[in-house]
Amino acid sequence: MSKDVLRYDLMVQDALKGVVRKILTEAARDGLPGEHHFYVTFRTGAPGVRLSQRLREKHPEEMTIVLQHQFWDLSVGEHSFEVGLSFSGVPERLLVPFDAISTFFDPSVQFGLKFEAQDQAEEPASAEAEPSEPAPAPAKIVPAALPAAKSKAPAAEPAAASAKAEPATEGDDSRGSAEVVSLDSFRKKP
Repeated sequence: MSKDVLRYDLMVQDALKGVVRKILTEAARDGLPGEHHFYVTFRTGAPGVRLSQRLREKHPEEMTIVLQHQFWDLSVGEHSFEVGLSFSGVPERLLVPFDAISTFFDPSVQFGLKFEAQDQAEEPASAEAEPSEPAPAPAKIVPAALPAAKSKAPAAEPAAASAKAEPATEGDDSRGSAEVVSLDSFRKKP
C-alpha cells in the first residue's frame, strides 16, 4: 500500500469545515431559514477558543451551543466564528475556530458532520511500522441524528416562549438510531 503523501483525509476535513463556514455565513447574513437551527459542539481547550473562565470551568473538554432563537452578532471569518449567547441569564461572546468543532448538526433536516481533532489527524505515521489498512477519514457525514455529545446539555438557553427539541441523549430512542458512515466505506476494496 502506498503512503498518502497528499493527505486526502485533511483535504476532505477542510472542505467539510468549509460547508460549516458557508452555512454559518448565510445564517449571519440572512438569518435562519425555515426550521433550520444548529447544534455546534466544540473542544473548549482547543487553540484559539475564547470563552469566559466560568464556561471553561463548567465545560472543561467539550461544549455544545444551540444557534436557534437566542443568539446575536453572529460573525464568520475564514478560520473561526463569533457569536453572542446567553448562559443562565448571563450574556457571553464566544469565539470558536473551525478546527475546534467536533460536531455540527441541524436536527430540522437530520444533517450532521463529525470531525476528528486536527492534531489527531496531523500525527505523522511512524516510518518503521506500515499500517495494515488505511486510516479512517477524519470527517464523517452523518445522515441521521448524531449520538449525544459529551457535554451534558446544550449551553445556550432556549427562548422562554418557544419549545425547542433537546439533543438525543444516551438511551433516548425517540429519534431513532444514528449511524456514522465513514468515507472509507465507499472506497473500493482490493
